[in-house]
Amino acid sequence: MTEPQPGPHPAAGRQDHPVPAPLAVPAPLAVPALSIRGLAKRFGGKIAVDGISLDVPAGSFYGIVGPNGAGKTTTLSMATGLLRPDFGTALVHGTDVWTRPLEAKKLMGILTDGVRLFDRLTGEQLVSYAGLLRGMDKDVVSARVAELLAAFDLSADAGTLVVDYSAGMTKKIALASALIHAPRLLVLDEPFESVDPVSAANIRDILDRYVASGGTVIVSSHVMDLVQRMCDHVAVVAAGRLLAAGTVEEVRAGASLEDRFVQLVGGRSQTEGLEWLRTF
Repeated sequence: MTEPQPGPHPAAGRQDHPVPAPLAVPAPLAVPALSIRGLAKRFGGKIAVDGISLDVPAGSFYGIVGPNGAGKTTTLSMATGLLRPDFGTALVHGTDVWTRPLEAKKLMGILTDGVRLFDRLTGEQLVSYAGLLRGMDKDVVSARVAELLAAFDLSADAGTLVVDYSAGMTKKIALASALIHAPRLLVLDEPFESVDPVSAANIRDILDRYVASGGTVIVSSHVMDLVQRMCDHVAVVAAGRLLAAGTVEEVRAGASLEDRFVQLVGGRSQTEGLEWLRTF
């Protein structure tokens, strides 16, 4: 299990007529899909994120879990260029999010928590707008929009204003908008909230195929069972700090992810004094 230690990673016989041997060149390290170092953010007197450093391997399905108010959303907002950090850096496939924002954002698709959309557009118009805004060819956008709407079971509601969508439909149309340009990194904050089980299963299938094709998904959630079933890597965040990170098996350490999470985070309430709470 990778412990959250910020900072850089650590990097023949004699002959009578020695011949210079070629220098051994180490194999190049794969560039992480997302690399953050020392990200920190304060709101007034509250430290929301306290120097988080983390590498997300390319091609991984990475879960970030933590209790409400842990700093997950703030961390992802800083890592994706939505919120400027007080300290620290964020690189997407080696591109600095804050010094080269246009290049970095071309590599990302983002679904934020509390989705805010141009909801006076129809679903079809919204996804089309997302593609055209990124400079895509109009015919390519049109073809991809039709495929995305079908994949998310929204074809029948393509002409409906997004303001009239249910919460689950809104989440799906926002995810379709994030995928239209085929990003290399997909960052999803609570993507399954308000989504019905059938739609959730369809979304998981889409994300699994995306990762299998070489993409990287980061999903923030407080639903441990979902993360344990979906993700191959996980990070545990609480009180703005990284408590553990690694593969799901490493972090679980033989327990369920939920039990390990509670062990790391602490704070389980005592139930003494509720003897009256019984029905017999």
